[in-house]
Amino acid sequence: MKSLTPYAVLTIVAIALDQWIKQLVETGLPFQEKIDLVPFLALFRTYNTGIAFSMFSSLSDTGLIAVAAAVVAFVLYLAVKTPPNQVLARIGFAFIVGGALGNVIDRTVYGHVIDYILFHTPVWSFAVFNLADVFISVGAAAVVLDEFITWRRQPRPSDD
Repeated sequence: MKSLTPYAVLTIVAIALDQWIKQLVETGLPFQEKIDLVPFLALFRTYNTGIAFSMFSSLSDTGLIAVAAAVVAFVLYLAVKTPPNQVLARIGFAFIVGGALGNVIDRTVYGHVIDYILFHTPVWSFAVFNLADVFISVGAAAVVLDEFITWRRQPRPSDD
């Protein structure tokens, strides 16, 4: 387990950073008023009562927390089973767990997740999301990339 310590620290840092920024957003941004930063990026504080892209918003908070807890438990299981040489995957798992727990904290404390990042154009806008969602997405991409790299490094049988 000692080899997992840096990843546990990374998870804690991800949670702390996510919660700190959400506190700044909650106390400093007006609710549902777009503040453009650049032509395609704005701050827009809103609340998500579901999970990613408001999926499962019909579930109760307890149900959503249970789903998140099950996902976190499964990701932790995968992280523990991942060989120590797959550093990128372990970093990805730490980000996924940190992001998921950051959003679970919101749901537990507020009954919703605080979202505030909006990518948009004049005719299209992406779902509003937060840093925890970024951690989850980047973490998942890191795990997939590491699995691909590991697969590519495996010896192949010759066609002789």
